[in-house]
Amino acid sequence: MQFPSKISPLCGVLMGSLMVFILCLSACSSSPQPTEKKQAISVSGAFALYPMMTRWAEEYQKIHSEIVFDISAGGAGKGMADALGGVVDIGMVSREITQEEEAKGAFWFAVAKDAVFPTMNANNPLKERILQQGFTKQIFYDIFISGEITTWGQAVGDAQVQDPIHVYTRSDAAGAPETWAKYLGKTQEDLLGVGVFGDPGLIEAVAKDPLGIGFNNLGYAYDASSGAPVSGIWIIPIDANENKVADPDEILSTKTKAVAAVATNRYPSPPARTLYLVTKGKPSGIVLNFIRWILIDGQQFVREAGYIEITQTQLQESLKKLSP
Repeated sequence: MQFPSKISPLCGVLMGSLMVFILCLSACSSSPQPTEKKQAISVSGAFALYPMMTRWAEEYQKIHSEIVFDISAGGAGKGMADALGGVVDIGMVSREITQEEEAKGAFWFAVAKDAVFPTMNANNPLKERILQQGFTKQIFYDIFISGEITTWGQAVGDAQVQDPIHVYTRSDAAGAPETWAKYLGKTQEDLLGVGVFGDPGLIEAVAKDPLGIGFNNLGYAYDASSGAPVSGIWIIPIDANENKVADPDEILSTKTKAVAAVATNRYPSPPARTLYLVTKGKPSGIVLNFIRWILIDGQQFVREAGYIEITQTQLQESLKKLSP
């Protein structure tokens, strides 16, 4: 049998159509599937709130995978400036909001509570005596503000000990130094000492100096895993009742004890304080939804993260501000 040497015009058209159909199927099968559109929320500010905010973001993403977060710590001053300047959606602030900031559009919400704790090197030569006596507010004042106490011997009432006190403070505008200074009746600018940037930097400076003294936020003063003070430092008891003895409930040797002392108001306020989130004007959209979630569902993670919940009064006030 002989086959035709040429394909008929009709067959050519049919074969051409078939090839186009096959190519279309191939293109459709290899084309990428539509992906979920991501929406971003940016946050910056207080070192004190950074660990809590990262935990909230992780939990929120479990139920809202379409949301991504960009979170950075740089101090409460940076958080406020970034929020008011429109650099970020949310600022983290670990101090009271001023009237001047409100006038510029700062819209704030109380979200959690923690405290600032005085720290010393774990190998301080007078560690045991300090833990037995504690320091009164006046002693801290004379170390950090007036400069009248310059040796560890003076601090414990032993003139024979001449070891100098090496004072460290924060170089960045932040809630921790502002709160610590407020406890002493002053402002951050009045604090003496070598300025160090950030909570981690201040911890490191004191941990490396046997004669060092400083202060840190709850989340940085204690190890997240063990609950003990972080390696190299110890918490100086505040002798709140000024009986010249560090009472058992004033010796905060674990994070659990520190949280309990703040929650029951046995630890002075300040340096215990409320933590805030700030937006430029009333939030909306995904930012509003996230903040509302923090106040309602997110509070269940506050204790787990080592913080203290805000009071019901504060919670209701914050939710009311978010209402239409």
